[in-house]
Amino acid sequence: MGFLEPDLPVVDMAEWSKGTRAERIRPMARHWAEVGFGTPAVLHLFYVGKICLYVLGGWSIALTTNGIDGFTDVGAWWSEPIVFQKVVLYTLLFEVVGLGCGFGPLNNRYFPPFGSILYWLRPNTIRLPPWPGRIPLTKGDNRTPVDVALYAALLATTAVALLSDGTGPIPELDTTVGLLPHWQVAVILGLLAVLGLRDKVIFLAARGEVYATLTVVFLLPGADSIVAAKVVFVVIWMGAATSKLNKHFPFVVSTMMSNSPVFRPKPLKRAFFERFPDDLRPGRLSRVFAHGGTVVEMCVPLVLFFSHGGWPTAIAAIAMVCFHLAILTAIPMGVPLEWNVFMIFGVVTLFVAHADLGPSSVRNPVPVAVLFVVIAGIVIAGNLFPRKISFLPGMRYYAGNWDTTMWCVKPSAAAKIGTGIVAIAGMPQAQLERFYGKDRAQIPMYLGYAFRAMNTHGRALFTLVHRAMPPGHEDEYTITDGERICSTAVGWNFGDGHMHNEQLIAAMHRRCHFEPGEVRVVLLDAQPIHRQTQQYRLVDAATGEFERGEVRVADMVTRQPWADDVPVRVHYTASAES
Repeated sequence: MGFLEPDLPVVDMAEWSKGTRAERIRPMARHWAEVGFGTPAVLHLFYVGKICLYVLGGWSIALTTNGIDGFTDVGAWWSEPIVFQKVVLYTLLFEVVGLGCGFGPLNNRYFPPFGSILYWLRPNTIRLPPWPGRIPLTKGDNRTPVDVALYAALLATTAVALLSDGTGPIPELDTTVGLLPHWQVAVILGLLAVLGLRDKVIFLAARGEVYATLTVVFLLPGADSIVAAKVVFVVIWMGAATSKLNKHFPFVVSTMMSNSPVFRPKPLKRAFFERFPDDLRPGRLSRVFAHGGTVVEMCVPLVLFFSHGGWPTAIAAIAMVCFHLAILTAIPMGVPLEWNVFMIFGVVTLFVAHADLGPSSVRNPVPVAVLFVVIAGIVIAGNLFPRKISFLPGMRYYAGNWDTTMWCVKPSAAAKIGTGIVAIAGMPQAQLERFYGKDRAQIPMYLGYAFRAMNTHGRALFTLVHRAMPPGHEDEYTITDGERICSTAVGWNFGDGHMHNEQLIAAMHRRCHFEPGEVRVVLLDAQPIHRQTQQYRLVDAATGEFERGEVRVADMVTRQPWADDVPVRVHYTASAES
């Protein structure tokens, strides 16, 4: 890994280019296994600097509060409840502006390094309402001046709350500063709710399942709000752990550790695989990390919640801090970095500083119980019906099990997208060519394919693209990950196929008027927790769905990253229907 230059695979371009897609992925997968994406060290330092700026920003905002003083006297005020409130809202703002998850080159966004605010303050960009046929005044997919105004209002009201003072002494929380006014909290939640019903992407980008839910607890009085916030944290951890009870997660671990700047020695990275370079399935070390991490995430939060200080709380807190540091230092693709910093802050400010507050401290248990039932119910439903619920509110974080898509795009369709879609950034291949040149751009593009293929669903996706494209015409298409299309079309992406499914396909077709065969899309649903299969659909952007069926998880986990021969069970084809 160079400091300024990426560490890319060295191949004979002439010979490599003659191979099939699977043959070209093979050296890329091997390179990923012992190097990762080959990101220059300076880029990792860039992300470290961004984390430092995030911390400095939250630190400075806390000091704007009357009664909280001393930049270096953190010990006197870090545990104030209003500081936690402001950190929640500050992180929500950080995310919804586009500076958090999905930011920069490690999320395939090169120039500009983020979208979000650049799209959502601009009329005529694409919006994706979650229930346009059920919720009044949400139909359509075009961003209007009203949507722009609502988004701007959310930014402004959140900023006002961040600069506000507390409401005064609250003896049961041992604070003289107090909490944020309820009306500010209610306005922020109201705006985010309306925006989310108009455009689910904004709600997901705000990480609403975390920060909006925590903002809801600010409406509860005194100690109830602290205990409810603890409940939210516990559900996040245990929900995420539950979703990792699958065959996919070890593949995530081996892929993430290969790309980690901390695990740099190649022999150590190779140890995460069964038998490098020929068998790149997860090895014993990956399985130990995966199952050990799942046990920690499932069990330790219960200790944090039910212990009331002392050694049990201290040991559990240290375990969860180390857990999030392990994810943070891996600098994972998608870069949920500030989220992990926030979770660490939550551990110490909620469970350590307020260890004495537990279920027995709650004065009105009904709202807390209702909150638990709602968010836990969404997690359960998200695991049972993943096609209906995004992996974010379903809290299937880094489980290796989420909806994915692969787009097959002809050059003529790419040109239509460039002229028909109001976007800030160009198509993914054009961005890569800008930085690497037309010929060398194939290398990072195939490294991206390798990353997708290192995860279990990649085997199915690269099998299904052969079925999606007309036989004998595969060379006419560029295969593009749906996340990259989503980044271009709606301004944000974070590995969620719910944002680049049939809804986005239809919105783009209305603007670009694709011809039949110009754009073919593979849509692969996540695995329901109670089944061992994943459903797929093949869709032509102009004519609609033309095939659907399923693949078995067992067939994916036994194959290598370069495999494109996963057995497919077809349930429906357009020709059979006719």
